Amino acid sequence: MIESLHSPHVARVKALLSSKKDRQEAGLFVAEGLQGVREAIRNNSIESLYLTTSGQVRLAKANLDLQGINIIEISDNVAEAMSDAITSQGIIAVCKLPKHDKGELRNYQNHHLIFLDEIQDPGNAGTILRTADAMGIKAIITSPGSVDFYSPKVVRATAGSLWHIPVFTGFDLDDVFELLPNQKRYVLDASGDLELTKVNFDTPALWIFGNEARGLKRDVAQAIRVSIKMLGNAESLNLAASAAIVMHEISRS
Repeated sequence: MIESLHSPHVARVKALLSSKKDRQEAGLFVAEGLQGVREAIRNNSIESLYLTTSGQVRLAKANLDLQGINIIEISDNVAEAMSDAITSQGIIAVCKLPKHDKGELRNYQNHHLIFLDEIQDPGNAGTILRTADAMGIKAIITSPGSVDFYSPKVVRATAGSLWHIPVFTGFDLDDVFELLPNQKRYVLDASGDLELTKVNFDTPALWIFGNEARGLKRDVAQAIRVSIKMLGNAESLNLAASAAIVMHEISRS
């Protein structure tokens, strides 16, 4: 059992938690807690699994198959040092970063897809991905400059959905248009002429959402601007709520 806070294991996990560069160079990221680690186990994506005694009990109660997984026992103090959560559950997994190349995106041309342009809030990112999972969206695409979907706050906010939907990261919009030339394009815009419920969802489309504060930084050629009709007095909806409404409408089709 690892009990020293000066163990290289602690330093390694903390580096993966805090640095996108370290995550990319190592091809690894960290997932904590039963919910996310359960999905990582089911998807065979765990490189190392750190467990306290209580963490082992939690996994045993969940009836998860741990055969073939590199399990490293740690003390409660080490778990707290390794954890990004307020209170560690004693279940910390180092997971393999999935790889999705540009060519793979063409496999999704017959589906509705979500493109996120320079979004910054980890909570929004995680909520959007979790909602996409629930609503049957097939893939998420993010631009350069967007929040890292494998940072600990986003991983936690996805509540396990990160293992259900491919996330294509660091894609410029022009690259996406080149790969999906026949995909219809919609941009969510409060002043858009087409109201969301009037959209023909039978045609697969790329749904483009801009930054939380400034929206899209560019005009999108051949894009239809869509608005969400609001009957109440709220001035606007936040990004995650807007995306959730759009994805619910897509799922109804």
